[in-house]
Amino acid sequence: MVLVVGATGPVGLGGEVCRLLRAEGRPVRALARRTSDARRVDGLRKMGVELVEGDLKDPESLKRACQGVRAVISTASIMVSRQADDTVERVDGRGHMDLIDAAKASGVESFVYASFSGHIDREFPFRNAKRDVECHLKASGLAYTILRPTFYMEVWLSPIGGFDFAHARASIYGDGKNAISWVSFYDVARFAMLCVDNPNAHNATYELGGPEALSPRDVVRIFEDLSGRTFELTFISDQSLSEQQTASNDSWMRSVAGLQRCYADGAAVDMRELTRQFPVTLTSVREYASRVLAHGA
Repeated sequence: MVLVVGATGPVGLGGEVCRLLRAEGRPVRALARRTSDARRVDGLRKMGVELVEGDLKDPESLKRACQGVRAVISTASIMVSRQADDTVERVDGRGHMDLIDAAKASGVESFVYASFSGHIDREFPFRNAKRDVECHLKASGLAYTILRPTFYMEVWLSPIGGFDFAHARASIYGDGKNAISWVSFYDVARFAMLCVDNPNAHNATYELGGPEALSPRDVVRIFEDLSGRTFELTFISDQSLSEQQTASNDSWMRSVAGLQRCYADGAAVDMRELTRQFPVTLTSVREYASRVLAHGA
């Protein structure tokens, strides 16, 4: 049995992990909060996923969820699915440490954790939580795999991230000139599925990106080329983002601004060696743009 935590999230990474595992006939259990989206929960149930109610803020529920589980894959985060009583520290930080402890106590053999790229390395609460969880997992004694994806296309090149392709408008953080290896959550899900039963992936950390590093300006040109429309761009300076980051008392708001500053910094990853080890065909920005523009047409 593989336990997937984060399967009902709006980004779709955990749900795709469940789909891939079930397509191979593997037994899958998913943690679902009482407040999880009913459509996503129903979709998992139709795949044949076993649902267990729980919450990263409830350590006892995590112990129950880990019973009889051989491996855990966690993709959970509150950054695009925050609820009223969620905090970065309690869910992305302490909650994941409690999950690791529950997995260890229940005899789980391996743990795959979706963190984020080492290029995302400014000081802000979400980054600190991710790195603390990585350290806790490494010290746990569990066989671990840490996946470190860069910026997800489905978030940062979508209206959620200020990239409104349907209306040819985009917010650009910084000057838009630094390259990012934009990655699709579909590809990260594939890596997670391939790592869960792979001894060669145990006690390993993998930086993940897409097939090419492109600046936000390059991305806009691709969307303009495919859509035949000129985008209206709004540039948000690092100074403005820095002020947002320091002005707020809310750890989630500080984390959003911190992520935007790291986007401005760039995050290029060379995937050539890793794709020789794992049979994953990476999604390009042009392929992603073609897909979402077609759906929006």
